[in-house]
Amino acid sequence: MRTVIDPAALLMKRVLRLLRWRLWVQEKLQPTEWQVTLLWAGFAGFLGALASMMFSALAEGVHGFFGRTNVDVVDSMRQMPWWGCLLVPTLGGACAGLVLLYGQRLARSQSSTDYMEAIVIGNGQVPIRASLVKSTAALFSIGSGGSIGREGPMVQLAAMMASFVGRWQKFTPPQLRLIVACGAAAGIASAYNAPIAGSFFVAEIILGSIAMESLGPLAVSAVVATLTIRVLTAAHVLYRVPAFQLNSPWEMGPYVVLGLISGTLAPWFLQSLKKAEEFFVSLRLPLVARLALGGLAVGVIAINVPDVAGNGYSVVVRILNGALLWKVLLGIFACKWLATMASFGSGAPGGVFTPSLFMGASTGYLFGMAVHAVWPEAAQDPRAFALVGMGAFLSAASHAPVMAVIMLFEMTLSYDIILPLMLCSVVAYYTAKGIVGASLYSDSLQRKTQSAESAAPFAESRVADLMRPKPPVVRETARFAEIAGTFLKVRVNNLYVVDDANRFLGVVSMHDIKPYLGEPELADLVIARDILHDDFPRVAPEQPLAEALGKFLGIVAERLPVVDRDGGLRGSLSKTDLLLALVEKRKKPAG
Repeated sequence: MRTVIDPAALLMKRVLRLLRWRLWVQEKLQPTEWQVTLLWAGFAGFLGALASMMFSALAEGVHGFFGRTNVDVVDSMRQMPWWGCLLVPTLGGACAGLVLLYGQRLARSQSSTDYMEAIVIGNGQVPIRASLVKSTAALFSIGSGGSIGREGPMVQLAAMMASFVGRWQKFTPPQLRLIVACGAAAGIASAYNAPIAGSFFVAEIILGSIAMESLGPLAVSAVVATLTIRVLTAAHVLYRVPAFQLNSPWEMGPYVVLGLISGTLAPWFLQSLKKAEEFFVSLRLPLVARLALGGLAVGVIAINVPDVAGNGYSVVVRILNGALLWKVLLGIFACKWLATMASFGSGAPGGVFTPSLFMGASTGYLFGMAVHAVWPEAAQDPRAFALVGMGAFLSAASHAPVMAVIMLFEMTLSYDIILPLMLCSVVAYYTAKGIVGASLYSDSLQRKTQSAESAAPFAESRVADLMRPKPPVVRETARFAEIAGTFLKVRVNNLYVVDDANRFLGVVSMHDIKPYLGEPELADLVIARDILHDDFPRVAPEQPLAEALGKFLGIVAERLPVVDRDGGLRGSLSKTDLLLALVEKRKKPAG
């Protein structure tokens, strides 16, 4: 006699077997929301590193096209005839202007939001087409010898990739802003081979907070980006520096003076860039002509001083190797200042982070040479002053002394220099802040904040602003098979139980169904109403975020139901979103 197999019973056995496996995974292996966030931060770091590598390769290709040589941009300018020095930067600026001009039409339906705006005052969405247009224009400015850095477009591209990942995964605004911040950290880490500094750059300058809720994912993203760069390229220490030794405590005196000098020069440098920008705008030239004029100004200077071309990295290396006479360096310093004003003022897309390092290295080396001439024992090696000057000038320009100290340490791996570097950077920071309250980035952020106050994330002050709509639910009459199937479909630990009017009745926990997993016959008799917890904590849409945080105390839950006064289920509140929003409410972008 053949045994008749009930398909429904067979299906139930399979569902229970899968659910037992799911429950075991949850108890042993299932990551929390924070751990999942760290995984996505690492993925964003990987994509950011790839984007940075691609931009560097394309920039080298553009440089090879303009310079027809494989040497760096300074040596390329040195080998060109005078008319080539004029033509190449001018043509590069014009090409950048054309890309921006026609790219604006391609991306006219998108805003020009950059990564800082998306993190600080936006919802975390970095537009793809607008970012690609701006980065493509930067390729021509940088590849043709503009006195501008690569780090700006590299960070923008890395943040764009992170934003794409966040939108693909349908992250909430706080999560999306955090993942974009992770992309920015990955971009800085990729540009300077400095993962810790990349994390602190975003935390200290953009987020204005070093809370672990944000710093942890930033660090993961930056480390993954750095590892990717080191595996796929021949990345190494960015600057090779001489051995340094502090022979006497009296040597710290000149470093204090260097901090005062750097803290005074950095605000002047930033103000000069702003004045140059105002000058170019006052000319009322078309965009293409304005960028071409900026490139022409760089070319005019480069005829006699080719060292002004590019971001200044190769000249900094020569300074740290002691290969420049002070008279020559003094001329390069002045000309580089003017060239950077021309590139930045004309609107050439790029960054001024690396040019700031050049200004600091030059300032430190010149000061070290002067001290050595008067008091040789206090400045036995002026190259050490160049290194400390880089950190001090960066600290004064960015108003982020912690980031500056860490970045210089990571770029050189010279621990011996840490004491004068810390002292000099802090002195420079307070000196600059006393002269001008604005930093390298604060003016831009302040303008954007004032123009987009309605979009500021600080408006997210109530539960309703953060709740996620349409959480997984089951009816109170739902049978065990439906409950088990829902648990298998969605990655949650609690299912909300509602009646026919969508009023919240309680929750069914995955652990509540554990006793029935081995008894299919008994499970078939169970409905949601029999096993729900009606005393589960809940929050109201109008509750302040700080008050809602207290509801998570004493329970093991990643989300809480949002229930209105009539008992209707409105959505769910994630603890991750709540903590990120509370951190954002406390943050103040660096000023």
